[in-house]
Amino acid sequence: MKESIRYYTSGEFAKKAKVTLRTVRYYDANDILKPTYVNEYGKRFYTDKDFIRLQQILLLKYLGFSLEDIRNITIDDTDRDVILRSMDMQLKLVHEKLEQMHRVENAIIETRDALNKDSPVDWDKMLDIIHLTNMEESLASQYKDSTNINSRISLHARYSANPVSWYSWIYDNCKFSENTHNVLEVGCGNGQFWMENGDRLSKRNINVILTDSSEGMIRDAEKNLSAINFSAGEKCGVSFKCEVADCENLPYGDETFDMVIANHVLFYCKDIDKACREINRVLKKGGRLIASTYGSNHMKEISNLIQKFDPRIVLAATDLYEKFGLENGADILENTFSHVDTKLYEDSLNVTDSQPLIDYILSCHGNQNQYIVNKYHEFASFVDKNINKGFRITKNAGVFIALK
Repeated sequence: MKESIRYYTSGEFAKKAKVTLRTVRYYDANDILKPTYVNEYGKRFYTDKDFIRLQQILLLKYLGFSLEDIRNITIDDTDRDVILRSMDMQLKLVHEKLEQMHRVENAIIETRDALNKDSPVDWDKMLDIIHLTNMEESLASQYKDSTNINSRISLHARYSANPVSWYSWIYDNCKFSENTHNVLEVGCGNGQFWMENGDRLSKRNINVILTDSSEGMIRDAEKNLSAINFSAGEKCGVSFKCEVADCENLPYGDETFDMVIANHVLFYCKDIDKACREINRVLKKGGRLIASTYGSNHMKEISNLIQKFDPRIVLAATDLYEKFGLENGADILENTFSHVDTKLYEDSLNVTDSQPLIDYILSCHGNQNQYIVNKYHEFASFVDKNINKGFRITKNAGVFIALK
């Protein structure tokens, strides 16, 4: 035995892990957690790395996975990246479970209060809340911070065929001028648009307000924007202010902004027409809305791939382009704005490495995690096999430029 590795007997391991010796022996006998080392006399020894595996087993068991499911999870404990990805997946499951239980708690409280007041009880509503699907829960938790957005940005950044990045292309279509002084971005996410175009803004005199309905996103945006470094020797005339705000109820006066940017945002609004009216209200006369979205063919190859692995998986609870997409967005905006132009972004992805694609899939707001987390390595092997000669992905996105 190597001196650099600490070994524990089965009893010591059980005590340190705060489980029974019977549990340790059961996991061993059923090939759920085997000891790292067995000596010539059959005595079993575990290491600190085995605690990582045990932590995962106990957590997945707590989350409701069967031991049969857990047995299928194999982790190479020498691969730090694999361990971290696995723990990220577990953490996401915990967050989703907490969100679900919080909603159930509220439903029970509302029902109890109604009974105490002899008020009618909406049993259908309570049951609907209790039986919320994972897709709905994932969508609710998707934009608490920028973790999932970063996974999606990374895939596009690495494999886009167009040498002009998406954010740089949007900047070009904004056409900032000497008369552009006050800009509002709704649904700003982590502030990526401004981070990527920071050097191009160094000579501008612009006041930018970034809003998002998520406090976590606003925290990430504030942190990222504080790190923007403009070209040496050039004075930055841009000021940034980040605020939590809903684009359907903007806390700003009439005709405040020269431009409003809504990058992949409007299809998340409960009332898109109301959001458009609010944006129109805060725009100055002659001001412009830059609203991006995607079409029905966008990233369709990923959905096709995931369906081959498990037809139960859906990467989005709803097809957002049906609410506000390239096919119908102009008609929606023309109800509020005087003139609307459409610009298409020509691009595609040619993915040659499976891990960024897997990270992208796991970041989506569908039900994929409940079918992938306990078959992670099987899924990774499936993706590897299907993209070993390259994997081309269609991009079907663009912007609407709407004038007040």
